[in-house]
Amino acid sequence: MHRSRSCLTLVFAILLTAIAIAQTPPAPQPAPDVAGTWSGTWSAYNPAQPGSQPKEQCKSLTAKVSPGQGGVWEAIFEGDCGRPYKYTIKMEGRQVGKVVMFKGTVDLGPKDGGVFDWIGRATDKEFVGFYTSGYYTGVFTLTKSTPQ
Repeated sequence: MHRSRSCLTLVFAILLTAIAIAQTPPAPQPAPDVAGTWSGTWSAYNPAQPGSQPKEQCKSLTAKVSPGQGGVWEAIFEGDCGRPYKYTIKMEGRQVGKVVMFKGTVDLGPKDGGVFDWIGRATDKEFVGFYTSGYYTGVFTLTKSTPQ
């Protein structure tokens, strides 16, 4: 009887230790460094034709990303699409593991497609995203430029 009580106590102690370990939150991941200069491409496609390849439009795209306050970042996107463009966009961002997840809504005006909603995911080396508006749907892919 004494031996079974000792075994039961040991099992109970192991169980409590396992529960305590399981409830310990994981160590926070370091935030990726997404601030800086990025370059890449964007393209538009028709989601009603899923088998078709994205149509490259105005391939050149650069972005300068700066951290802001309270999870809001600022990005200045520049390129040329028949004429030069430059947009300053506020992006809501939050760290999820080793990435920063971004989202935003911006009105680029009637000449540039109106209101866009988009989501993105950035590591310290890659920034990819998806956008949609009343006129366009597409993706963008940027890589971080190395400091000169």
